[in-house]
Amino acid sequence: MDKELLEATAAALVAPGKGILAADESNGTMTKRLEGVGVESSEEARRAYRANLFATPDCESAVSGVILYDETIRQSMGDGTSIPDYLNSRGILPGIKVDTGTIDLDGHPGEKVTKGIEAEDDWNDLPTRCKEYFEMGARFAKWRAVIAIGDGMPSDACIRANADALAHYARICQDAGLVPIIEPEVLMKGAHTAQDCLQATSRILVQTWEYCMNHYGVHLPGALLKPNMILAGEDCPEQLSREEVARMTVECFTSHSPTELGGVVFLSGGQSDEDATAHLNLMNEMDVGHPWELSYSYGRALQAAALKAWADEEEGGAEASQVAFAHRAKMNSLARSGDWNLSLE
Repeated sequence: MDKELLEATAAALVAPGKGILAADESNGTMTKRLEGVGVESSEEARRAYRANLFATPDCESAVSGVILYDETIRQSMGDGTSIPDYLNSRGILPGIKVDTGTIDLDGHPGEKVTKGIEAEDDWNDLPTRCKEYFEMGARFAKWRAVIAIGDGMPSDACIRANADALAHYARICQDAGLVPIIEPEVLMKGAHTAQDCLQATSRILVQTWEYCMNHYGVHLPGALLKPNMILAGEDCPEQLSREEVARMTVECFTSHSPTELGGVVFLSGGQSDEDATAHLNLMNEMDVGHPWELSYSYGRALQAAALKAWADEEEGGAEASQVAFAHRAKMNSLARSGDWNLSLE
């Protein structure tokens, strides 16, 4: 394990004013997104949209890294330059989604565990894939666990299984030179309260760090956490104010995460573009003694407006898409230092 490389990569990913673009939607998810804006999905359509996004002028001032999907890391820009090489030429680190989705957790209806460590029909085992991705230019990876809140959920079995998988993945990545982004996402779907979210998030964090430190020997300064914010379920009648979300989120992570962790990059998880930015801004405004950079690893909150614009050639198409992406990236860059405000929108 090259600890010096891992720490340098982690630090670059959470550099001041920068965050991560999550462009790692699976082909199935990206098909739904494209069809949602009236575009037929194909390998070329997915490539063209993403390549245009990556070519946005000056995006490297706000984007430190891009999480890619397996299809995308093997594709090229319009001039034939491989996408990893192009991103590196812009000073943007290429990353890769390495989990292969979720399966039902045996004996626990409604709960999932993430797979991808063992070889499957269409995938090599994770150590083999990590070695290949590193050789292709990737320097970090992502693995997402999904934790649902409901009657009797999350169960202890669900928490343990996903924490074990996250930690196991993290160690495999580090042995291959990749910084692992550890993503235990407590889902917004449901009518649960913010307190329910806080409890579930705390439980998965505590268990994940237990497995990382005491079972797999993960080097935490060379790893990043990608968590949800503390939010009430989308169907809950009692929603928190933005200030309450920021306060509860920071308190949760300062209480339940090790100080030596390389950084925190929040997921947007279905929040509106503006909410995701405002929450991050408020957290970075707070005078709280924690050692981490609080950054972003947003997918929809960076891409939604850009995708809609790309699909509408009459309204500018590719160029308008880049303008929309650049704006959202700039807003979140400002939120990194608590310098965003609504008037800038």
